[in-house]
Amino acid sequence: MATKRSIFEEVGDETAQAGRSAQPGAIDRGRRGARRGIRAWLMVLFVLVVAMIAVGGLTRLTDSGLSITEWRPVTGAMPPMSEADWQAEFEKYQQIDQWRIQNRWMELSDFKAIYWWEWGHRQLGRLIGLVWAIGFFGFLVARRIPPGWTGKLVIPGALGGLQGAIGWWMVASGVTQGEGMTSVASYRLATHLGLAFVILGVIAWFVFQLGREERDLMQARRGREDKQFSLATGWMHFAFLQILLGALVAGIDAGRSYTDWPLMGGQVIPPDPLMIEPLWRNFFENPGLVQFIHRVSGYLLLIFGVVVWLRGRRSAHARTRFAFNAAFAALLVQVGLGIVTVIYAAPVHAALTHQLVAVLVWVLILRARFLSRYPVATSIREG
Repeated sequence: MATKRSIFEEVGDETAQAGRSAQPGAIDRGRRGARRGIRAWLMVLFVLVVAMIAVGGLTRLTDSGLSITEWRPVTGAMPPMSEADWQAEFEKYQQIDQWRIQNRWMELSDFKAIYWWEWGHRQLGRLIGLVWAIGFFGFLVARRIPPGWTGKLVIPGALGGLQGAIGWWMVASGVTQGEGMTSVASYRLATHLGLAFVILGVIAWFVFQLGREERDLMQARRGREDKQFSLATGWMHFAFLQILLGALVAGIDAGRSYTDWPLMGGQVIPPDPLMIEPLWRNFFENPGLVQFIHRVSGYLLLIFGVVVWLRGRRSAHARTRFAFNAAFAALLVQVGLGIVTVIYAAPVHAALTHQLVAVLVWVLILRARFLSRYPVATSIREG
């Protein structure tokens, strides 16, 4: 005869059994994959791309970008190993217009200095490709990529391959004979730098997403602040335009053409802004006009930044408000650095700092945009 069981005992047993069979977060665990590992890998890629931008900037500022006149993706990984090899590379460089017009004074030792900058820049690009390939295929073979992320993680690698091709397309514009080119085409430089910032933006966005669980992101989207997100998106696009304009300035050394501020050559609009024929070339090749456009765009970006910042301060979420404060503060620093860079005729350290702070502004704007779409809920006390 079965013994009677206490009603309290039965309830307790059923509760314990249910606890064993239904564990909280089971859905997230099934979709998590190696989120932390992938995020760490992407952060390494992000740092390498920032380093690539810095080395690329120094390569440009030292006029080293045309020292290697051939695109050899595989064999070019090895530098010259003998004095004969160095002499052969130097002779190739002596055939192009930059040496004939600008650098005829160079000896082999001088050539080696600019060669190492460009070689290092290309090597860093190869390293980035290798790190991406090892990470992507490693996680793929181990089946640790979360559902829906395989295609996303292909994007940085595909963009990196495209960047390598655009890099040579840029260099090829300056490797000329008899055309009078002593540097790369500024619009190709802008394309090259712009794609680098696109790659940075994609990686940063993925890092933000992987920092939170899928369930958390799905819940956060219900509280997104649409108006704020739209303004942040516009701010992001405007900042990207300013980065491209800055690349045009760097491409023709326009930052050294007028060193007074807030005027240019003692007047609001620089002298002879449309002196080059045909007219459209002035927007790419006239140093005064190119710098003027960059300045005016910077002022407008700052004004629009004030509007976006004031809207961001009204967010119901403390972390979102802080993100907009940080982005606006970085923008103020960038404007100040831009003025200093102009006044001192774009010395290497100032120009490079200006470029790196542009990276900071870019990422912080993306962060503010991300938190507008996926706000982090806080308690009343925290808010």
